[in-house]
Amino acid sequence: MNGLRLVLASRSPRRKALLEAIGIEPLVVPSRFDEARFYDNGMSPEELVMALAREKTATVAEQYPMDTVLGADTIVVLGDSVLGKPGTPSDATRMLEQLSGKTHRVYTGIALYQPAGGRIFSDVDCSFVTMRKMEPGEIQWYVSTGEPMGKAGGYAIQGKAALFVTAIKGDYTGVIGLPLSKFYEILKRAGVGITNFFI
Repeated sequence: MNGLRLVLASRSPRRKALLEAIGIEPLVVPSRFDEARFYDNGMSPEELVMALAREKTATVAEQYPMDTVLGADTIVVLGDSVLGKPGTPSDATRMLEQLSGKTHRVYTGIALYQPAGGRIFSDVDCSFVTMRKMEPGEIQWYVSTGEPMGKAGGYAIQGKAALFVTAIKGDYTGVIGLPLSKFYEILKRAGVGITNFFI
């Protein structure tokens, strides 16, 4: 490392892989707090993902106050409905049936704790994803792979679900779970040089 350590407040292997792809090897420290209390409280999708990302970052920053901490959260929104992570295969099936043949929004909130000033900088990315009409057998097959479990909206765009996505308007890395362009912008706002984290 070149002097600074980036702590990733997420257990998502996809976010870690995105950081590694640009030359950053983060210290992974999952944030453990009750996310459920943030839902159903009247917040807009933007407010919700921002609040979740900031809470993840703040929780881990308490343990690592001398390090730069990055947190993120992703939700899928169809119309007015927020689709979280499916808890069962039947949940995943229901979500995919809803998304089939439609365009939905993917919001990713990102938050960065800057230790020098003790501040948290945050932003939200929104992308639009269109899925083709999926046949019941295709949904059943995809759910049987296990890939939808633990993924917002019940799918992983960087995996087998790419077979069903016909269009993306926005940041592909944001749909995966960490908009790298927003990450870079936030680092600049915080006055932190990205090369400090390169391996």
